[in-house]
Amino acid sequence: MLADGGLAAAKKAGKLVNLEKELVDRPLPAGSTGIGHTRWATHGGPTDANAHPHLDNAGRVAVVHNGIIENFACLRAELAERGHDLASDTDTEVVAHLLAEEFSACADLAEAMRQVCRRLEGAFTLVAVHADEPDVVVGARRNSPLVVGVGEGEAFLASDVAAFIAHTRSAIELGQDQVVELRRDGVTVTGFDGAPAEVRSYHVDWDASAAEKGGYDYFMLKEIAEQPKAVADTLLGRIDAAGLLSLDEVRIPVHELREIDKVVIVACGTAFHAGLIAKYAIEHWTRIPCEVELASEFRYRDPILGARSLVIAISQSGETMDTLMALRHAREQGSKVLAICNTNGSTIPRESDAVLYTHAGPEVAVASTKAFLTQLVACYLVALYLGQVRGTKWGTRSRPSSGTCRRSPVRSSGCSKPWSRYGSWRARSPPRTPCCSWGGTSVTPSLSKAP
Repeated sequence: MLADGGLAAAKKAGKLVNLEKELVDRPLPAGSTGIGHTRWATHGGPTDANAHPHLDNAGRVAVVHNGIIENFACLRAELAERGHDLASDTDTEVVAHLLAEEFSACADLAEAMRQVCRRLEGAFTLVAVHADEPDVVVGARRNSPLVVGVGEGEAFLASDVAAFIAHTRSAIELGQDQVVELRRDGVTVTGFDGAPAEVRSYHVDWDASAAEKGGYDYFMLKEIAEQPKAVADTLLGRIDAAGLLSLDEVRIPVHELREIDKVVIVACGTAFHAGLIAKYAIEHWTRIPCEVELASEFRYRDPILGARSLVIAISQSGETMDTLMALRHAREQGSKVLAICNTNGSTIPRESDAVLYTHAGPEVAVASTKAFLTQLVACYLVALYLGQVRGTKWGTRSRPSSGTCRRSPVRSSGCSKPWSRYGSWRARSPPRTPCCSWGGTSVTPSLSKAP
């Protein structure tokens, strides 16, 4: 927190309740500019010293960071040789000390950030403040999400719009290797080289209530109940009165789509399973062979791609690193890339030739429900559209399928209704508790009522 001409910081390892107790016992001074962060311990143990934010030796610079700085060890050694005393085991702290050095030379936090970022290797999002510029917050991103929220006389930086949606629904997407400077009266974005950068503003089409339980015991129950609306929103405006598909976001020319001779779906986790189902629809409706690949393995098997290949990248967040790297590999091979994504302004849609947004809204529960379902709907729309433009599923035959798509929100509503009686279902469930597996770890879910 910037206050009284200096920086005041509080941090605690463990759960947020530990920090809340610390702030009750030792409150920070009031201020209008501040930064904060919660993250896993990646360098060193989960201790107070390794928690964020990190400060320089003079206590004038504070930094929070998401991602990994791969060359931090050599930077740390250089700083130690110059007399810096680093108090933590983290890669983040080296940025605070480097910023302090650069700021002493230029007295401009944004320029100091640009200078430092040019020395860093890895994937990172950085946000920093300096006591000598109390009304400025500076952020930077490379291969890690960062979004700007713009309100009336205020601005926000976060990894996701959910962090500031209660204050503003106006956002700015940041590109790769960019630095953003926030002031009360405006936002300035440049590249790491200092050149002005073009940005795109957008409006978030959901509000703070979408990220709350809304009376349900669990987020998963709420999100199951939201499936019909999510499906309807994903279909909205994409099927015309004649039953033909109109996908304005697919900016790939029709004549190029007609020449496609191979479709490859790349995705991870839940999105990968959506792709496995989509394969049947694509091959059935387009008569084009379709492969489904785990994005994490895609680059390493030297896939056969060319200008007539269409790669479909599926990602709920639009920031899945393995999927992003697979996308970039496909574009290097000259293939067209179509993204299916739920997050406006994210990296994967920006780096694709075309995008089909799902409109599921935020999904908080770990087990995917509405995001998975809308990914399936989007995949079916792509399959039908390809069949339509290629003539393998001409208008008279595509109308029944598009009509079925139109009716799917009503059908999914019927499927969702039993979950509204979850309490009675739970009471009748057998004594044997099901066991699920995530990432090799067995998890026994509790069926008791949430407090």
